Amino acid sequence: MNKISVVISAHNEEKNIEDCLKSAQELAYEIIVVDNSSTDKTGEIARKYTKKVFEQKNDPKNIDLQKNLGFSKATGDWILSLDADERITPELAAEIRSRIKDLRSKVQGFELPRKNIIFGKWIEHTGWYPDYQLRLFRKGKGKYMSSKVHEQIIVDAETDRLSSPIHHENYQSINQFLNRMIIYTDSEANALIKNGYEFNYLDSIRMPFQEFLRRFFSEEGYKDGLHGLVLSLLMAFYHLIIFVKAWEKRKFIETEENILEGFSPESKKIHEEFSHWISRAKEKETKNPIKKILLKATRRI
Repeated sequence: MNKISVVISAHNEEKNIEDCLKSAQELAYEIIVVDNSSTDKTGEIARKYTKKVFEQKNDPKNIDLQKNLGFSKATGDWILSLDADERITPELAAEIRSRIKDLRSKVQGFELPRKNIIFGKWIEHTGWYPDYQLRLFRKGKGKYMSSKVHEQIIVDAETDRLSSPIHHENYQSINQFLNRMIIYTDSEANALIKNGYEFNYLDSIRMPFQEFLRRFFSEEGYKDGLHGLVLSLLMAFYHLIIFVKAWEKRKFIETEENILEGFSPESKKIHEEFSHWISRAKEKETKNPIKKILLKATRRI
């Protein structure tokens, strides 16, 4: 029999953790909670569901690496890593049981899709679905290797994908988005510098603009309505903050170039690219074949 250890890492999650623990009860052989120095009732609530609660100092710069402590305490054959704002659905639990039954399988890890609920709505596009996360792996085969936020668990073996999603109560307020952004962009800016980023002041425009285009058009954020538009803009702002934090690490270096002269050709490119993507989206969405041909022709001019 394959036993599953559900490992949950949490910091000040008293509003979320109980629903997470309840969702894990039926699937888990054991539940392990890593309490990262919570000052609220997170630990108290966790102890109602499991005796295996381990405390450690909170380290916001190494959020994922801290989860490795929970993995080391697991005694099950398989480990399922969860955040406190995530839920296991009955469909997911059934699929997990089914897929790990085959002891002869070479697959030692699984990516799970995530159903992100943001500002009260399931975001089906805008880059938030299927949002595959490697969270299920055979004990001893996986762990986090990088301090960069949102890195995947590394599994030293063959992996596969499940079809049933984790339910993720993601950003529930604008303040929550902004507060997390402060932490996440620190990590992103550090990674940018570490990877040899060559500073260019025009990236203050290019990085946010390209992120907006990707989210809203390429990832079809417009299909998520106002949620998709706002999230695309927020993620553009997120990338602007990454740029300015990288700039800060360069001691707020000044450019010797004329800002207006530099932005003049850049603004022309932005206008052309934006017009292209709008026409492309309209062409894709229209049901009228004649209108589709006209839009396509216009886009190529």
